[in-house]
Amino acid sequence: MATEYRAELSNCGVSAQKARLVVDLVRGKKAVESLNVLKFMPQVAARHLHKLLHSAVSNAEENFGVSREDLFIHKIFADEAPTRKWRRFGARGRFKPILRRNSHIVVVLREKE
Repeated sequence: MATEYRAELSNCGVSAQKARLVVDLVRGKKAVESLNVLKFMPQVAARHLHKLLHSAVSNAEENFGVSREDLFIHKIFADEAPTRKWRRFGARGRFKPILRRNSHIVVVLREKE
């Protein structure tokens, strides 16, 4: 069985729906190639994901002595985190809810055989 190198980002300030758009682009690719793709994307979720993926790759290199070139993204997913609920007051004494959605992002790397 291949060793898995895992990194998690909890309570990321981007909604899971927006994060999944970026996550779907890098799923199954080489780690180094994915880092280059994420570096030049305009989405905010790409910045968070780049930092997380860089951390996972660095941990695998430093702690387990794995080459950066051999790693690929085995699993990656973004789940919903608790939503912060705010309210803005509207006309006629009503209020309009504002939902600040968050996400948990998980990256699992494996070594190419």
